[in-house]
Amino acid sequence: MGFKQLKELSFIGGADIVGTVAGSILWFTLAVMMTPENFGEISYYIGIAIIASAFVTVGAQNTIIVYSSKNLKIESTLYFISLILGIIASFVIIILFYKIDIVFLLFAYVINSLAIGELIGKKLFSQYSKYVLVQKFLTLGLGLLSFVFFGIDGIIPALSISYVFFIIIIFKQLKNTKIDFSLLKNRTNFILNNYIIDVLTKLNGHLNKFFIVPLLGFAILGNFSLAIQFVNIGLLFTTIVFKYTISYDAKGKNNKKLKILTFFISILVAIIGTIITPFIIPSFFPQYVEVIEVIQIISFSIIPVTATMIFSSKLLGNEKSKQIVYSKMLSIIIFIVGILVLTPEYGVLGLSVSYLLSTTSEALCLIPFKNLRQK
Repeated sequence: MGFKQLKELSFIGGADIVGTVAGSILWFTLAVMMTPENFGEISYYIGIAIIASAFVTVGAQNTIIVYSSKNLKIESTLYFISLILGIIASFVIIILFYKIDIVFLLFAYVINSLAIGELIGKKLFSQYSKYVLVQKFLTLGLGLLSFVFFGIDGIIPALSISYVFFIIIIFKQLKNTKIDFSLLKNRTNFILNNYIIDVLTKLNGHLNKFFIVPLLGFAILGNFSLAIQFVNIGLLFTTIVFKYTISYDAKGKNNKKLKILTFFISILVAIIGTIITPFIIPSFFPQYVEVIEVIQIISFSIIPVTATMIFSSKLLGNEKSKQIVYSKMLSIIIFIVGILVLTPEYGVLGLSVSYLLSTTSEALCLIPFKNLRQK
C-alpha cells in the first residue's frame, strides 16, 4: 500500500472510527438510560426517516460518488430533484404520522447522503473527515443534552440539527453548477438502478421494524436494534474500505489486496464478536441480556455483508448495478419471510437467524455475476 493510498484511507478511516465511537457512545448510553421499549420506539421513528430519505434521494450516494469521480457536473441536477421530492414526502409523513421532527430528520439524511457522495467522489478525503467528525460530535453532545432536558422527544430533533453543516456543500454546488436535465440522458438506467439499490438497502435495514413492532412489540425491536449497533461497529473497517475503493473502481483501479485483507479481517471480527458478547452485555446492558445470543448469531453476518460490499464496489464502479438490485430484492424477501415464519415461534432468535440468512443470500447472489465478469 503506497503512502498516498495510506494517507487517503487514513482520512476516511480516522473520521469513521472516531465518528463511530462517538455515535456508539450516544446509543449505548441511551440504551442504558432507556427501557428496551423506548429504545425500540426511537429506532422505529428513525427507520421511517431513513426509508423516506431513500425514496426521495434520486442521486443515491453511490451515483454521486461515481459521477463526481468522473467529473460529470450532474450533482446540482440530482440535488434539485431530491430536494423537491423531499418536500413532497414531508407532507406524506405529516399526514401519516403527525410528527414534524421526522420531516427534519428526513432532510438531514438526504443532504448528508448527497454531500458525502460528492466529497468521496471528488476524493476530498480531508474535508470528508472534518464534516463527519463535526457531525458525529454534534450528535453525541446534542443527543445527550436533549435527552437530559427533553427526554426521548428531544432525540430526533437533536439528530436533525447535527447534520446542518452539510447544507454548505449542497448550497455551493447548486450555486456554482447549473441544473441541466440533459445530463440525465443515456444515464437513466444506472441512476435508476442505483436508486433502486439504495431504496432496497434501506428497506432491508428498516422495513423489518414495521413487521417486528406489531408481531413482537417495541421491546424486541429495542433488543434487536442494540444488536445491530454492535454489528455496525464490526463492519466499521469494511465500510471505510468500501467508501475508499468505490471511487477508485470507477477509474479502473482494483485495490485487490486491500479487499482480500478486508474480507479476512471481517472473519476475525465476527469470531471475536461471538466470544466477547457474553462478557460485555451483562456488565453494561443488564436490561438487554436477551440480546446476547442474538449478537452471537448476527455477528457472522459481518462476513457476507463484507463480501457484498467488495463485489458491489467493483460493479458500481463499472456502472453495472442490475445484479445488485436482484441481490437486494432476494435479501429483503428472505428477511421478511423469515420474520413472518420464524419470529412467531422463536421470537428475537428467529429474527436474528432471518437476518443472517438474508445477508448471506445477498452475498451469494453476487458471487457468480462477479466471477463471470472477470472471465
